Amino acid sequence: MPKPPFRRTGLSSRDAAEAAFKSATTKPVEAPPKAPVVPNARELVSIRIDRDVLEHFQEGGPGWQERINDALRKIIEAKS
Repeated sequence: MPKPPFRRTGLSSRDAAEAAFKSATTKPVEAPPKAPVVPNARELVSIRIDRDVLEHFQEGGPGWQERINDALRKIIEAKS
């Protein structure tokens, strides 16, 4: 009985073995878990603003970060 014809897959046997190994051992990419959402929680961020804007809010003394937050919130509410 004659041998069946040899079929080429385009990959060497080594490349085919590596591809099979990689597909068998590679974990699927999972999205990172979402952080729990806490209502009205404050987020620590770093932003760059002009010196004169910063001085304007700091002139009122302590609480300047809250004043910046309030000013940004008013802008958001005005656009809604």
